[in-house]
Amino acid sequence: MINSKKSCFESETYHEGENKVLRVYMENCSFPPSIEYSEVCMAKIIDALLANSGITVIILSQLREYEYDYSQTMLLNEVAQVYKKLTKEDRFNHSKLVVSPEHERYVRGSYAEFQKIISKWLKEDPLAAYVRLKRLERQEKIKSENILDQKQQQSQQHLIRIIENAVTSLEQLKIIRQLLPHAKEYSVGDRSIYGNVFHPTTRPDFMYTKLITEFPSGNLEGSYQFGEGKDTCDVNIFSFDDDIKVIYHLTPPEFRFSEEAYELLDDAKRIMAEHKPTREEFVDPERMREVFLSIGKDLLEDLARQKELDLDEDDLDQLAQALLRYTVGFGLIELLLADPKVQDVNINSPNGELPIFIVHQDYGDCYTNIYPTHLEVESWATKLRLISGRPLDEANPILDTELDVKGFTSRVSALTAPLSPLGLAFSFRRHRDFPWTFPLYAQPKIRYMNKEAAGLLSFLIDNNATILIAGTRSSGKSSLLGSFLVEIQRRARIITIEDTFELPGKSMRKLGYNLESLKVASALSAPGSEVDPSIGIRSTLRLGDSAIFVGEVRSKEAIALFEAMRVGAAANVVAGTIHADSPYGVFDRVVNDIGVPKTSFKAIDIIVVTNPVISGLKKYKRVLRVTEVRKEWENDPLQEGAFVDLMVYNPQTDQLEITDELRNGNSAILKRMAGRVKEFAGDWDAIWDNIILRGDCKQAIVDMFTELQNPLLLEAEFVIKANDQFHLISDKIKEKEGKRKSSQILFEYKEWLRKEAKKEVSG
Repeated sequence: MINSKKSCFESETYHEGENKVLRVYMENCSFPPSIEYSEVCMAKIIDALLANSGITVIILSQLREYEYDYSQTMLLNEVAQVYKKLTKEDRFNHSKLVVSPEHERYVRGSYAEFQKIISKWLKEDPLAAYVRLKRLERQEKIKSENILDQKQQQSQQHLIRIIENAVTSLEQLKIIRQLLPHAKEYSVGDRSIYGNVFHPTTRPDFMYTKLITEFPSGNLEGSYQFGEGKDTCDVNIFSFDDDIKVIYHLTPPEFRFSEEAYELLDDAKRIMAEHKPTREEFVDPERMREVFLSIGKDLLEDLARQKELDLDEDDLDQLAQALLRYTVGFGLIELLLADPKVQDVNINSPNGELPIFIVHQDYGDCYTNIYPTHLEVESWATKLRLISGRPLDEANPILDTELDVKGFTSRVSALTAPLSPLGLAFSFRRHRDFPWTFPLYAQPKIRYMNKEAAGLLSFLIDNNATILIAGTRSSGKSSLLGSFLVEIQRRARIITIEDTFELPGKSMRKLGYNLESLKVASALSAPGSEVDPSIGIRSTLRLGDSAIFVGEVRSKEAIALFEAMRVGAAANVVAGTIHADSPYGVFDRVVNDIGVPKTSFKAIDIIVVTNPVISGLKKYKRVLRVTEVRKEWENDPLQEGAFVDLMVYNPQTDQLEITDELRNGNSAILKRMAGRVKEFAGDWDAIWDNIILRGDCKQAIVDMFTELQNPLLLEAEFVIKANDQFHLISDKIKEKEGKRKSSQILFEYKEWLRKEAKKEVSG
């Protein structure tokens, strides 16, 4: 924030965590706030370090904040100590330099040059000081070769020893050792060389988060943009020859603002900070953001008029969006989550010392150029408390909630002391704007499942299977469960039960689904006013015939879920997710850990296992197996052969492959389901033919996408249309021919698909 009362280079020190910070105010300075590019700035900072011991972080403030971290500050501290040593040591006193007064005139000029180098150049430009000292050393040694007078020679040698000692002191400085490898083309006075050792993080005053704007010295792996119009963000991905880590480098739109815009935003933020949003306002975050955006835009317009700034409507909109992000919003977190390629955003403690980490769709685990401050993460915690209505304190150190912002939705987990003793920690899991679909999963770039798996799962869902999706954390369980919703016919009623909304309920309602979302208490939260998950699941049984989707099975609510499965097994789909890595792992978790009776476990028809597979440094999510759970067992389903794999992932082919059991029709679950459908009953070939048909229809969408390169063909809106058409065509041909002729269905489906896909392209 601009403070006209602060004189140029006025400073203060304070402690932030384990750091002692030197903040230097430079708003009224006529030169840039840069240690690397300004000799005046470097000298003034050295003076400040001499006056204040123990400084570990330096912040220069001039509309933006430029922060030099511990390692960079230590370079300057070392220079300050050498300066202090060379100017204070008694052996450098001029009066002791000469052997006798009559020889003083011979060394006076050289000693004056030495003093100037130490007193002026060492603080302003240490490398230049070193180069000048080396030149002076050579010059004085050459001069000494021509001195015949013994006493004059003694004085000259004394001067040379002083210069040599100073040279040795400078050679031991880390900053000199780090700069010398870059000095091949160096000329005295060229400050660009300091850019090799000083890389301040920077942020405008209206932001709390720090950001390193300079690109690292690495290999550019990829670049892209996201956002619209002037709110476009630039992303560059860098790898390194000597490090397996990858950096995601973000340049947000606000770093392209003019200085006048920064000043405008600073003033607007200061005014808006006087209003603290209440819990009532945060109850409807979407409405609150609309109100604050409108207020912010009006405020910016008034301030611009006062400052006689000419801003068009697009400029005002862009500034208002930035103001919203850095007042009631979540700052740069919102931009990270707005990137459709970012899947997870993680903030670790201690805050301010570590960058934000992300999981990227194409590059996996990355660190970023963004460093959140303690003040920033505290503000996030406060906002999440208000949004969720849940506590986050020592008595309740875990908070799970969701963040719904225009452009993305996200599940948020927050931790605090005593569980996270070093400070606040956050994990934001980004959800797609619309649910995943089977064609999206089957496209060549993703290959999460193939057409055979898509056909099998589509058949199972359409015939009311009870399904548990198992996998480790970040294995794609919730996304796969969301894709199951797309496969349900829109005339069916769906009820979802979650402690934190991850399933795409809002999107599905917009797409015409009859869907009710129930929210229950988190298994990790303290008892409160929220409904217990088991009660929430049991309540669905009183809501009529509905497909039931449970976000995640964690605890005793599993008993109620299996009740729902047993009741709903013949009526509609019941599906959920669970943490486990195999069918037996599901049994072990459900029966041995949670306490569901073995007889109730038999209510599961299908277990789908999804997990990442590793290839070198990369991880890819895959469906690893589709397993049916047979009912003829008593004690141990594994030993008694109850788990029968229908499809199993082959790492050599990177494909989910059909097992002999499925190919030969040895599936009790599929036969039981088919027994309820007239044309399938007792006819395995008809069942298998329908599964293959469904897979071919999914593949036809993928092929059409490949041909037309229109990504909308893979998204839920189009896939739901295609699913509707599949059922309409199937029923029409069944009525006309007396049975479902797969070849005819596929032909008419592809005809419809081509026409509809071309409409999408032209539209």
